[in-house]
Amino acid sequence: MCEVDRDEFERLVVAELDELPDDMVEGLENVVFVVEDRPEDGTLDLLGLYDGVSLTERGQYGFGEMPDRIILYREPLLAVSEDEEHLRDEIHVTLVHEIAHFYGIDDDRLHELGWD
Repeated sequence: MCEVDRDEFERLVVAELDELPDDMVEGLENVVFVVEDRPEDGTLDLLGLYDGVSLTERGQYGFGEMPDRIILYREPLLAVSEDEEHLRDEIHVTLVHEIAHFYGIDDDRLHELGWD
C-alpha cells in the first residue's frame, strides 16, 4: 500500500489530469473533480465514480444545472498501489474510466478497449 497525504494525492490528481489528451478534457463542461477518502458505503472496492448524466443521455441541459462530479477515492486508490508510480497509473486509469462515462462509454466498451 502506498502512503500519500491528502494534499500530495490531490497534486497527483491534478498532474494526471494535465497529462490527459486535450481532446479528452476539452469537451468536459459543467464537471468538477473531487477527491474523497472513501465511497459512502466505506468500502475500498470503488476507485472512482462518475456522478451525473452522460452526454449521450442528456436532453435539455444548460443554464443552472448542478455540475456533474468525477470522484476519486483516495484510500481505495492508495490500497491498490504499491508505490507512487503505481498510484499515478491507477489515478490516470481511473480518470480515463470516469471521463469515459461522462461521454457515455459504458464498462463493457471500456473493457473491450482495455481500460479495466
